[in-house]
Amino acid sequence: MRTAKPVEICEEILRAGLKYNTERQILPSENAVAEHLLSRREELIDAYDELYDKLYNRSHALDSFFGALLGAAAFWSPEKLAATRKKKGRLEAINREIAIKATDLANLLDERSTLHNHSQFYTNTHYDVCGVIEAAARGNYLFQSWVRAEFANLSGRFDLKYWPTLGDFARELAVDAENASALATDPLTEAGTKASRPSLSDFFKAFFAAIQENSRQNHGAIPNNLKLTDGTYASLANCALGLSPKKLVDSTYVKRLRQRQRDTDGKS
Repeated sequence: MRTAKPVEICEEILRAGLKYNTERQILPSENAVAEHLLSRREELIDAYDELYDKLYNRSHALDSFFGALLGAAAFWSPEKLAATRKKKGRLEAINREIAIKATDLANLLDERSTLHNHSQFYTNTHYDVCGVIEAAARGNYLFQSWVRAEFANLSGRFDLKYWPTLGDFARELAVDAENASALATDPLTEAGTKASRPSLSDFFKAFFAAIQENSRQNHGAIPNNLKLTDGTYASLANCALGLSPKKLVDSTYVKRLRQRQRDTDGKS
C-alpha cells in the first residue's frame, strides 16, 4: 500500500509553513492547526493519499489546499464562528439602538429649533449642519488643509434653506440604522454564519468556501472540479480542529451536510 510518499509530502508542506511562520513569529493560530495535523498522522493517511493523487501534479494546488485548511480551521473554527455570531448580533443591536436614539435626537433638535424661533430665548448652540461639520473637523488636518476653504465658501454662498436641518441629519442616521443589515465582509464568514443556529457544520461550510475562494476560477491553484470523499473531509476536520474522540465526525455526517448544502443551493 502506497502511503509513505503522500504522507511525507503533505507533512513537509505543513512543516515548511510552520517553520516560515515560527521564524517570523506570525500566524500562531495557523501554526497550532498545523501542529494538530502533524500529531495525528495515523488518522490522515487515507486523506493524504487522496490529496496527493488529486493535487500533487497540479502546480501549487496541494500547498494552496493546505493553506485553505489551515486558515479555515484557525480563523473559522466553531469557537471563532461563535464569537463572530455574537459580534454580528451586537452590531445589529447597536443599529437598533442608534435608530431609536437618533430619532429621539432628531425630535429634540426640531423642538429646540422651534423654541429658538418662537420663544424669547435662545442658546448658543449649533443651528446648521455646515457649522457642525466644520467644528467636528477641527482636528482633521486633511480637512483643514484641503477642504475647509472651499467648504466655507460653499456654505457661505447658500443659506440655511439649502441645507438639511440638524433634525433632518439625525433623522437620516436613524433611517439608515433601522434599514441596515449586518453583512459578512468575506465569503468564509458569510458561509460560516448563514445558518440560524451555530454548529460544527458552520466550519465545514467555511472550509468549502475557502476551497472555492482558492480555486482556479477565483485565480487560485485548486482545480475547479476538485472532488474529495466525505471521509477525507471528515478526517481533515477532526484533526485540524483537534476534536476529541467523543466529538469526531465521520463520512456519514459530511455526506448529509453536503447533501443539505446542495439542496439549499438548489433552492436559492
